[in-house]
Amino acid sequence: MSKNRLLKISKTLHKWPAIIIAFIAILFAFSGIVMNHRGVFSGVDVSRNLLPANYRYENWNLAAVRGATAIDSTTSLMYGNIGIWKTTDDFKTFEDFNQGFPRGIDNRKIYSVVQFKNKLFAGTQLGLYKLDPGNGWQKVEIKTEDRIADLGLKGDTLLVLTRNYLLKSADGNAFEIVQLPQPVGYVRETGLFDTFWQLHSGELWGLPGKLIVDLLGIVTIFLSVTGLLHFFFPKIISRRKKKMQTTKGLISVKKTNLHWHNVVGYVFVAFLIINTFSGMHLRPPLLIGIANKKVGIIPGTHLDNPNPWFDKLRRVHWNEALKHYIFSTSEGFYFAEETLTNTLQPALSQPPVSVMGCNVLHPVNDKIYMVGSFSGMFLWDIENGAVADFFSREQYIAPSGLQSPIGANMAAGFIELKNGAVWFDYNAGAKTLTSQNFPEMPEGIIEASPMSLWNTALEIHTGRIFENILGPFYILYVPLAGICLLLVFVSGFWLWWKMYRKKKSKNSQDLSVDK
Repeated sequence: MSKNRLLKISKTLHKWPAIIIAFIAILFAFSGIVMNHRGVFSGVDVSRNLLPANYRYENWNLAAVRGATAIDSTTSLMYGNIGIWKTTDDFKTFEDFNQGFPRGIDNRKIYSVVQFKNKLFAGTQLGLYKLDPGNGWQKVEIKTEDRIADLGLKGDTLLVLTRNYLLKSADGNAFEIVQLPQPVGYVRETGLFDTFWQLHSGELWGLPGKLIVDLLGIVTIFLSVTGLLHFFFPKIISRRKKKMQTTKGLISVKKTNLHWHNVVGYVFVAFLIINTFSGMHLRPPLLIGIANKKVGIIPGTHLDNPNPWFDKLRRVHWNEALKHYIFSTSEGFYFAEETLTNTLQPALSQPPVSVMGCNVLHPVNDKIYMVGSFSGMFLWDIENGAVADFFSREQYIAPSGLQSPIGANMAAGFIELKNGAVWFDYNAGAKTLTSQNFPEMPEGIIEASPMSLWNTALEIHTGRIFENILGPFYILYVPLAGICLLLVFVSGFWLWWKMYRKKKSKNSQDLSVDK
């Protein structure tokens, strides 16, 4: 293939995909910057009426409910993405119980509520809270990260599980921070998914890394805008020429625009390629290939932490009859003896849990647990390891090879009623396990539960917001957009290297000769 032919193909590959992907790239950039600073934007909400219909609550769907806690014989607190709501008539009517939480629905994303020594505690996305009857929910300082994964009780001890540590308290005021022992056969490595996730967000290098990725977002917006301007400038100049209008100023702006497009592009192209490649693998179908892969920890990064459970803890339950802890982690289920001094024992046979985490860990009796996630709902005998599908009661057999992290039943929550129980499917909402019907979702709760700006940005960034347009093909949005971006970056750099760089070098030589 001749050089001119190759350059022509490169121009085509850079031009048309860039025009198609420019608007999508701008959406990626803006949404990514918002996602990188959740705390900053936690007070900003978006009305669900402004979003596609599939983002509106119906029948308690979209993880509206995670669980419920009975605080006396007649009163229960139901909680989840909608915050906390009190009911005194077996979930028929509800009263807002969110007073004291900071403004913004993201500040009342509740993972667990427990009653401990006549005090109520709530574990949220952004901190641990205790109910002050006179002033509502008040934040409790715990001297670790704010993200609470779960709350539990062990006799007269309050258990608070963060993503990194187990905290224990005898009075709800002072907390002992426990770093869990390493598990049996521990190898100091991390998930490839976690590495790609933190590389893509920049968190791999802490706040400086996140700010660098923010800069890449700004660069992406700049390249998209200047690229579109370069495409439209010739048409604008031609139109002005036909009208016998001056074009000198526009031609000068066009050259300056292209110059800075090229300069910024070749300076940042390697970083943009790495960021795009890692992001492509954080969504199916490419996610399936890395979900269970392990890699070594990169020294000096955010993941280079002496804590073997760094960012891995998800749920905790103390089994009084068997006198041991059960921990759900991103590495699977583990058992720990009461003193928490010996190595943690992995459950040799356990139910599947989606990479999105365990949403239900409910004891049926001393030995049987309900385990629910987006992979489904299962019954697990923790003594003999037997696992059965909760709905069919058939024995679970793990499939061989790659498998989807999404099951037919996407369990988002579970609560017990006085005369039955109800589980919550992420898409379909409340599904009772008896003939008893669960009440419709009140309009008052729907109106009080917008979507956070952070979650809206997440839906845009992952392409799920286009599901109502693309249907099931939306799952290909991220990988196809990523391939398109890589094509634009590589072809753009090739053009600069073969054309503009050499042209600039030639012009410099000509000027030297003229002198």
